[in-house]
Amino acid sequence: MKVALGLALALLANAALAQNAADAPGARLRLLDKLTGQVTDLTLENGQAQTVGRLTVQVDACRYPADNPTADASAHLTIRDTSQPEPMFKGWMVASSPALSALDHPRYDVWVMRCDVPDRVLPDVPAAPEDQPAEDGAATDGGNG
Repeated sequence: MKVALGLALALLANAALAQNAADAPGARLRLLDKLTGQVTDLTLENGQAQTVGRLTVQVDACRYPADNPTADASAHLTIRDTSQPEPMFKGWMVASSPALSALDHPRYDVWVMRCDVPDRVLPDVPAAPEDQPAEDGAATDGGNG
């Protein structure tokens, strides 16, 4: 019962934010390849798509609270896997609650970091960590491979 009440309150809060939302020309996303551990940051304009591995990620729209551009972003995404004809995900993803509406993919995770807001200097999203090469060619699989 508490979970259902919490979910209902979260949805109502999002609906209230949507009434005072402003449109942004694009979004910043982060993609994780769970198999390799590689993290990729994507900055896409609305309507633009980029392919990483087997996924093609397209930003359809991005919205943010009009009175606070640095606050929570919501992006409408279309995500396709090259092995399937239908999109794996098509809908709104909320930056503060990515599990509320998440991509269900065995290999990849995608989440919204923020909207790109024109004429605003927004805090930069920390860059994805770069892969560190193994020293002296040592195995990096922890001995499991």
